[in-house]
Amino acid sequence: MSKPVKIILLVLLVGLLVLIRMFEDQLFYGVLMDFFKTTHSTDPLPSYDLGKLLGSISLRFGMNTVLSLGILWVLFRELAIVRLSVILYAILYVVAMTLFLLLISSETSGGHLMLFYVRRFLIQPLFLLILVPAFYFQNRK
Repeated sequence: MSKPVKIILLVLLVGLLVLIRMFEDQLFYGVLMDFFKTTHSTDPLPSYDLGKLLGSISLRFGMNTVLSLGILWVLFRELAIVRLSVILYAILYVVAMTLFLLLISSETSGGHLMLFYVRRFLIQPLFLLILVPAFYFQNRK
């Protein structure tokens, strides 16, 4: 793949990640987005539809994962890296979603910081920021 094509693809994929973030209010069920934008440290969680919430978080995680896998493919062009990343993303989803469910079901009021960060890890492509340098340094060896 030529360098200009690689750069265009990377800009396109990162741009799609940015668009997901820009239009999150229109695309996803936002009861917790609004809650975490306010002073939520002592407030009880707002009422929510658990099915919609889990579906929305899962959809967003899936969209970010597909774009992140595309970025990893463009950067490294190795099927082994993409396969390993799929496994790591699947493990992350199961662990983080389980933790999210435990936290959301046990929280009554206040102490939502852990819930905030677990949710943030599920809805933002933060894992990509960990994988890119890890695979880069692994490939250099």
